[in-house]
Amino acid sequence: MNRDVTALFLDHSVKKLDQMAQRIFVCLDKLTEDQIWARGAEHENSMGNLILHLCGNVRQWIVSGVGKQPFDRDRDEEFNARGSVSIEELRLLLRSTIDQAHTVLAVQTADNLVLRTTVQGYEASHLECIYHVLCHFSEHTGQIQFITKALSGHELGFYTHLHKGKRNEKTP
Repeated sequence: MNRDVTALFLDHSVKKLDQMAQRIFVCLDKLTEDQIWARGAEHENSMGNLILHLCGNVRQWIVSGVGKQPFDRDRDEEFNARGSVSIEELRLLLRSTIDQAHTVLAVQTADNLVLRTTVQGYEASHLECIYHVLCHFSEHTGQIQFITKALSGHELGFYTHLHKGKRNEKTP
């Protein structure tokens, strides 16, 4: 893989993880602890569950899978949690997880990205592991944004720059 393409992929991956984490932080600021752990029904996930799940996924696929750092994940516990983690603890866990992913991504090379590993029983290249995390993170960030809008009754403001007369602003 070309070094320019490698740098482009890794830089964009870091920026997207940061952007999505920042949006989750905005959502955390708009809700109460009870709202963050609320479920519409028992089969649904709360925003808190989704954040725990994202942290587990990033640590398993990037920090451990790509970075080869030990990580023992209890995926079921991510979904079974019921308000046992405060808003501040969720914020710190997410920030720490993203920082760990940054550390792993910062040392990747074109040769590293084509290496293969097995995560959750799936064999994938390191590039595929990173891409998997970005897609997965994006999916659940959208769910977290939907939950926040539904519970707060407010627009989050991430795309107000697209309204007429504000096209020069950038997406946060």
